Amino acid sequence: MIEANTLRHVVVTGAAGALGRAVVQHFLDQGARVALIDHRMDHLSSTFPGLDNSQHLLLEADVTSVPAMVDAAQRILGAFRQVDALVHIAGGFEMGEPVHALSREAWDRMMTLNAWSFVAVSQALVPSMIERKAGSVIAVTAKTASRGAAAMSAYIASKSALQRLVEASAAELAPHGINVNSVAPSVLDTPANRQAMPDANPAEWVSTGVAAQTIGFLASPAAAALHGQHLTLDA
Repeated sequence: MIEANTLRHVVVTGAAGALGRAVVQHFLDQGARVALIDHRMDHLSSTFPGLDNSQHLLLEADVTSVPAMVDAAQRILGAFRQVDALVHIAGGFEMGEPVHALSREAWDRMMTLNAWSFVAVSQALVPSMIERKAGSVIAVTAKTASRGAAAMSAYIASKSALQRLVEASAAELAPHGINVNSVAPSVLDTPANRQAMPDANPAEWVSTGVAAQTIGFLASPAAAALHGQHLTLDA
């Protein structure tokens, strides 16, 4: 967990996305030093103008690539010396074929984006937390991970796999003073979701600000007793 009354050093993947922006802003407001990771630097630079010339870091990296994440981690630890919280938001969603027509490409794409990325990011940054015997890891899973649904098999399977990885990691890292948990939103109120579901009522969705506050809680000393939990977020 993050120790109280210390300058927090936070890593956020998928930082240029709608939830990423809210999470980064939450930690900035808390006075944390933040490393922002996204797959395109131009997205980061346009979303966070000025931050690349400050105490914070903006990094372009592929979260599914172990070598890319190792390189990013070296740069982060070289600048920050430590990471107190890792917030893994990067991932993907897509509707898909029914199970009997599911393509291997669609399966691999979802599994790589949503499950393997957690492994790659953890391999790069968790060892430094183990050395310090402190830290928090927060993933973004999904409420739908608990049960299959039509035309969403690969996505749901990948988010379910991510939840199992979170639980396994929590059991492995608790003895080292590190807690690992996830937030599991229903539908986030984002521009992309509004565009994809124009007939839906966004008032029934979860705001990115509320999700960011919950992630902030999981990265705080108040969540020290939570291990392998998935906090369902539902409006």
